Amino acid sequence: MKLKDKIISNNFVVGIIGLGYVGLPLALEFCKKGISVIGFDLDDYKINKILKDKESYIKHIPTEHIKSSVDNKKLDATADFSRLAEADVIIICVPTPLSINREPDLSYIVDTGKMIAKYMRKDQLISLESTTYPGTTDGPLKNILDETGLEAGKDYYLCFSPEREDPNNANYTTATIPKVLGGYTKECGELGQLVYEKVINKVVPVSTTRAAEATKLLENIFRSINIALVNELKMVFDRMDIDVWEVIEAAKTKPFGYTPFYPGPGLGGHCIPIDPFYLTWKAREFEISTKFIELAGEINSSMPYYVVDRTMHALNENKKCMNGAKILLLGASYKKDIDDLRESPSLKLIDILEKNGASVDYNDDYCGEIKETHEHHFKAKTSVPLSAEMIKGYDLVLLSTDHGYYDHKMIFDNAQILVDSRNAFKNFSGKKLYKA
Repeated sequence: MKLKDKIISNNFVVGIIGLGYVGLPLALEFCKKGISVIGFDLDDYKINKILKDKESYIKHIPTEHIKSSVDNKKLDATADFSRLAEADVIIICVPTPLSINREPDLSYIVDTGKMIAKYMRKDQLISLESTTYPGTTDGPLKNILDETGLEAGKDYYLCFSPEREDPNNANYTTATIPKVLGGYTKECGELGQLVYEKVINKVVPVSTTRAAEATKLLENIFRSINIALVNELKMVFDRMDIDVWEVIEAAKTKPFGYTPFYPGPGLGGHCIPIDPFYLTWKAREFEISTKFIELAGEINSSMPYYVVDRTMHALNENKKCMNGAKILLLGASYKKDIDDLRESPSLKLIDILEKNGASVDYNDDYCGEIKETHEHHFKAKTSVPLSAEMIKGYDLVLLSTDHGYYDHKMIFDNAQILVDSRNAFKNFSGKKLYKA
């Protein structure tokens, strides 16, 4: 049976490489529609959680979704990549980080491409979802796959469809976020659209894989630049004794020509702090300097230092010194009510505070442990419990991520000094409260 016929009749197998924040929810959407999925990952912990425990390892993804998918024999998970030959559709959901020199690191895509090529057969569709620079899909990835002797657009089909996950967003899910898709050829795009329409409410086709790659970069660059703008205005307005959050609330009453963005202690997550630099790097090949993108990156990267300066100011005003101060940081994940630590500004805050001599503990019920990494200099930490007595024991409390479970009144009443980087305590006032 031809691939197109298999897709139309729901008689096809999906292989998803990478069972993280992108791959796992996508796999579950296919399972809900009765389509068999083989999840591939090198992490035995994830595979065991799915197959043996039938439990979720991502807090905002319900365990019952995994259990029902496994019990119904629609979801399988393995580290045996030879089983890629069983899949009719292969979707790549692997990381695309930056190198230490802030250049694109395509090693995960390259290694995945080589693994696919090893077990590839005719009439398979390969879709890349990892954010990258324009020209990756029809360049490095296609070149690797073509080494099999199979021809893209004829013997196999190639697409790019960027992930648009927003973990724990109550208004949008994997199925309801429109899916941009570009094919290497017209037929590649048509087959890719048929696949994604099985699980996504709206698929938005574009002319090429490069157009699809550029679309994802535009989305995240737009956010990065606008967040940098309000972060810069926060610092300016602070000097003028103007509340930036009050200004934003007033500005957003305009029904056209304005979109509200909010300042914070820095950027986190797997997209906005990283993705814009993929275009910056690629643009150099065309002798173009991406000034807006680079300036936004500088401003956003500087925000943890601004928050620490405000923290130091708060201590000084209360005749306390940063060196030797006991500080409790509230919220370690990059976003409220999720367990994702990737690129979290909270980690940078801990780093800077401890380099300045402070002793830092943190509370985060979603992230019970922060492991040592080469990116940060502090030792592994474990979340401390939150109580009135606990808070009273710290010289200063710094709110970095405003989780929904935080009792703002209890925190405010018991903190000696409170630094708020998220405007979470907007309904409170007093000499102990400082905005950062």
